[in-house]
Amino acid sequence: MFQITIDADGTVRLVGVCDSSQVDKVREVLSTVSTTSTVDCADLKYISSAGLGVLLATQKRLSASGQKLKLVNLGETVKGIFLLARFDVIFEIE
Repeated sequence: MFQITIDADGTVRLVGVCDSSQVDKVREVLSTVSTTSTVDCADLKYISSAGLGVLLATQKRLSASGQKLKLVNLGETVKGIFLLARFDVIFEIE
């Protein structure tokens, strides 16, 4: 089970397991983001390399216009994945 939503304040929420079967959904939602946005990962249980790739592509697209994604509320497992991939040097992680 996976869900991605954007709150009224622009916060992107990732819930569940984001694997290769979900990347089209993630890409579709993140393609609507055009300003600096917070991605709340409080309920994200796992993210695969395919999910990381979509976040990276979105970060690159946003940074071209001076914007970015900020990741918050990463659980230990998800934070470990981001650190292993060295995404802590690409994304602002709180």
